[in-house]
Amino acid sequence: MNRISHIDLDDSALPPPTPEIEQERKVALFDLLEDNSFIPAEREGRAVPDGPYRLALSIRDRRLVFALTTEEKSEVGEFHLSLGPFRQVVKDYFQICESYFEAVKNLPPSQIETIDMARRGIHNEGARVLQERLEGKAEVDIDTARRLFTLICVLHFGG
Repeated sequence: MNRISHIDLDDSALPPPTPEIEQERKVALFDLLEDNSFIPAEREGRAVPDGPYRLALSIRDRRLVFALTTEEKSEVGEFHLSLGPFRQVVKDYFQICESYFEAVKNLPPSQIETIDMARRGIHNEGARVLQERLEGKAEVDIDTARRLFTLICVLHFGG
């Protein structure tokens, strides 16, 4: 029951994504909803309602906002994370993704694999940063953190 069952991504203020970014988003959303672990932390001694949870993910006032409700849409809580710790890893991730998308078009498989390994490494770093930032707010496993990091990158697109 400690999982996300629905996710709303507020990207309405962003320019239309490239086909590659849109594909990354679709895959991350699908994979996240198929398999995730999301355990909100108790706040001020109050018990957390049982999941599964609905997550609305957005950027407001240059902060990453996680708004959680139950499936019945009862409020669970909302927390805000500074975007500062994500800036460099998101920038690095976009740069390596550009290289990867170009490599897929032009380079042999061995070179694509090398770039993909670097891309996965940066993606793992972003997931680790997210897990650190969520400490005391929610507990997520590494796969959930990786998929949420992809969605954070989508929200940064064009920003």
